[in-house]
Amino acid sequence: MSDTKVSKPRGRPRRFDPDEAVATAKHLFHARGFDALGVAEITAALGINPPSFYAAFGSKLGLYRRVLDQYNRTDAIPLPDLLQSDRPIGESLTAVMEDAARRYAADPEARGCLVIESTRCDDEEARNAARVFYAAAGQVIRSHIAQKFPDKADRLADFVCSSMAGLSAMARNGVSLARLLEIARLAGKAVQLELHSANG
Repeated sequence: MSDTKVSKPRGRPRRFDPDEAVATAKHLFHARGFDALGVAEITAALGINPPSFYAAFGSKLGLYRRVLDQYNRTDAIPLPDLLQSDRPIGESLTAVMEDAARRYAADPEARGCLVIESTRCDDEEARNAARVFYAAAGQVIRSHIAQKFPDKADRLADFVCSSMAGLSAMARNGVSLARLLEIARLAGKAVQLELHSANG
């Protein structure tokens, strides 16, 4: 009889989407940092239980590595676009630092650079994972400078990278976008002055 049947909810239950979960975790890690964020908080935010979490990602570090990969693909500074070969190097490096300032201040809940801030975390494996991406970005900048100023490449790349680390730290501490842009432009002037002296 029809009244003895157990009615089922309409539609299929929402399936767990690993990519969507990584995006959610990316915001959490960016806002809280690797060290402060626990698995319980992550699973609650993702709406899954711990066994499902470990089945999908293996560990908090496993999820974090995927977060870094996604951040690099979607949120990192587009160095190839900004470091165009037909653009003056001083101008392109200034653009990189200005872009960094804007990105680092874009989200009030997750300020700074996820990668740069992660290079300072306590967990050694997470720290080293972030340093791989940080070093790769530095190498792109160094190679770009070396195309025209090989003798200046190491020093200027170090200066640009340290300036970006400073911008990230200041953004994390709540410094306004306007002030961050002033810092980025001042650093850009220092770069251009150094390049000008190389031509002198």
